[in-house]
Amino acid sequence: MASISNDPNGRRRILFLNGRGERKTIRLGKAQRRFAESAKVKVEDLVNASITGHAPTDETSRWLANLEDDLYQKLSRVALVKCRNTSTLTAFIDGYIEQRSDVKKSTRDVYGRVRKHLLDYFAEDLQLRDITSGDADAWRLSLLEKGLAENTVRRTCGVAKQWFTSAVRSRLIIENPFADLPAAMKGNSKRFYYISGQEAEAVLAACPDAEWRLLFALARYGGLRVPSEALQLRWGDIHWDQGRFTVTSSKTEHHEGHETRQVPIFPELLPHLREAFEQAEPGAEFCITRYRDKKVNLRTRLQWIIKRAGLKPWPKLWQNLRSTRETELADQFPAHVAAAWIGNSVAVAVKHYLQVTDEHFNEAAQNAAQKSSEMGGNERKEETESKTDPVASSSICRDLPEDSASFMSSNENVNGRYRTRTIPIFPEEYAKFKRSDA
Repeated sequence: MASISNDPNGRRRILFLNGRGERKTIRLGKAQRRFAESAKVKVEDLVNASITGHAPTDETSRWLANLEDDLYQKLSRVALVKCRNTSTLTAFIDGYIEQRSDVKKSTRDVYGRVRKHLLDYFAEDLQLRDITSGDADAWRLSLLEKGLAENTVRRTCGVAKQWFTSAVRSRLIIENPFADLPAAMKGNSKRFYYISGQEAEAVLAACPDAEWRLLFALARYGGLRVPSEALQLRWGDIHWDQGRFTVTSSKTEHHEGHETRQVPIFPELLPHLREAFEQAEPGAEFCITRYRDKKVNLRTRLQWIIKRAGLKPWPKLWQNLRSTRETELADQFPAHVAAAWIGNSVAVAVKHYLQVTDEHFNEAAQNAAQKSSEMGGNERKEETESKTDPVASSSICRDLPEDSASFMSSNENVNGRYRTRTIPIFPEEYAKFKRSDA
């Protein structure tokens, strides 16, 4: 179907017949025989694809993606491929951001930061198709070297991945070089902090006025996001007779059916709502009338209030208030109910919100002690059995303190690395541990 013609001075041509039987020529210029043979095979595949209407093979597609513009244009002139859409990195990013009129200002701000990260690393006039997966990996490492947090890097990579997926759909590139970069947010239990009821009441007592007490209570006892959900709450959203209120969520409104949610007026929240309502100006629309300017730094002010209460500010000030509330609710209600009131999914709650508290350990320990007391009469009967019990004779059991066997440390080999976790000793094992310790 195609043949190679050798011209003087090492120049070569590929001759072929197109689907209409017309003879066409592609001049390769000075080229080695091996390259010419490889190009001939690809041309034959492109001719077959044009005749049958099927896509060329993956190998041919990759060859085209890496082809120099000069030869690609020659293939285009003989109608074997469409004209190549080319774009520099800067032109593509700016064009993408400009066309996304559907996103909010906060998202556009994120786009601006990702744009800066990309253009700080890659040349502004770099062609999109010249960015490889290896380049993307190196770019990600450069973000970590700048000191950015892991989740910040993941979020940045997620935006870049989204942009280059659009480039693939626009046929500017064949493959997305950012496709394999991790973008899912990681849960970080090290930054969890459980704000006890005593601590919450101390902070409320240190708040300067009723609006600040309500703002704090909406996060700690209502589980609202601050500032977005708390500042959107209106007095018309409070259904006093039904014992619930409606929360409008700008963060989840793009998910169908999640524009709003219903939340109970919990007993701990009710007095702060009433106090703010009684002090509100006649005709006031919003529950929180101040701090509506997004430039106001509520985090800094909350830090000051916490220090005034004699406490040390905890990590993720506002999110840990929501996390604490969801942990409490999950202990009292089914997980899907707690998640619906807080405004997230059960999977997100487990990964980013639910905490293991001291109360959980204490409750497990009390159950273990109670069970041990009930089983005490059977100790002598089972003494012989306990001597050969692998659990009772373990080194973990011998290390238990005399006054309490509520907790133990377990060393696990995970992918060649050892990690330690603290777990309660459950009732069915408690008596065995005590027998071994004795």
